[in-house]
Amino acid sequence: MLVSSPQMGNVHFFLQDLFERLGVDYLFPPPNSRRTVALGTRFAPEFACFPFKVTLGNFIEALEAGADTLVMVGGIGPCRFGYYAETQRRILQGLGYQFEMIIIEPPLAHPLLFYRALRRLCPSLPLFKIYREIRASFFKAQSFDFLEKRALEVRPVEMVKGETDKVLAQVFEELSRAKTEEEIVEARKKGFAKLEAIRTKGKPCLKVGLIGEFYLLLEPFANFGLERFLNQKGVFVERAVYVTDWIGPSSTNPVQGISNEEIARAAHPYLSHFVGGEGRATIGHIVTMTQKGFDGLIHLTPFTCMPELVAKSIFPKIQSDLDIPILSLIIDEHTEKTGFLTRIEAFLDLLAWRKNRKITPRSTFINWLSNKREKKLATYGIKRR
Repeated sequence: MLVSSPQMGNVHFFLQDLFERLGVDYLFPPPNSRRTVALGTRFAPEFACFPFKVTLGNFIEALEAGADTLVMVGGIGPCRFGYYAETQRRILQGLGYQFEMIIIEPPLAHPLLFYRALRRLCPSLPLFKIYREIRASFFKAQSFDFLEKRALEVRPVEMVKGETDKVLAQVFEELSRAKTEEEIVEARKKGFAKLEAIRTKGKPCLKVGLIGEFYLLLEPFANFGLERFLNQKGVFVERAVYVTDWIGPSSTNPVQGISNEEIARAAHPYLSHFVGGEGRATIGHIVTMTQKGFDGLIHLTPFTCMPELVAKSIFPKIQSDLDIPILSLIIDEHTEKTGFLTRIEAFLDLLAWRKNRKITPRSTFINWLSNKREKKLATYGIKRR
């Protein structure tokens, strides 16, 4: 058995460590690329959302690389994500691939199906050992998330550009080698110490929250490295979801810091019931991030994503009530990086103008905006007459 899975943020750290502990051969999925998207788009239904197409492309490339077992998570609620695995299985079988598809259903919603999937992966291991190894791997994966979150706070104020990325890569490599709980705790402690030792200056110029569909928030390829792009412009970034919060059985979300119950309570005046996916969470995070004093929010959604479309229909009302700018970006296989990041830059200019308007006289602001335009034109070798 050679197992593989789709690529999504830091989830491969968790799966690689877990399957190694369970004695299952794991094929690290090929990095996402334009070829991955092209393969998924070619064979997926036209109406399928972007994450479906990318993960289908992941599976095709994994099968081409020799995988014979594919692992995919299931889902609940009125969202097409719960149908991904079965639909992809039928598409791949129709293309002539020989493989086994194992679907990991949410353990609290479908405990029996979750147990059966584990048994198919490692039929000879005692249940207590499987539980122990899952717990150890999850704790390790959670450490990756905590370190990544801290890097998001340090990167926008680093004195030497690129130092945070260099240190984070070293920290991740050291944490990857840790096996026991004691080693993981020690590697995590050293990782935080190294991140704290990075020389910083001043404060972030803006605070921006990232909200929306989980795959687009977690996978840098799908969002064109948005977090690093914002950090490198001196913007503090807070993400609405992290890998271990999303896959974990608990609803407390220790990495993000706000429980599902708190999010539902914050969203209740605007959306009082579950609509699938992250629809209600998107509304709740708008409220909580506004309360935290964020300057603006960037909403990422795949084309045709029903839960996010429901949430987006509420944006005019919530923006009017809370006075918070929200840039909603729809992503599919036709989205290009240049146009995507250009819209982000324009939004940041708007947020900076809005923030300066509150603290500077009008004449001062006009001079600031004029100077900013002159500098931007100068980068292209253009001088205004």
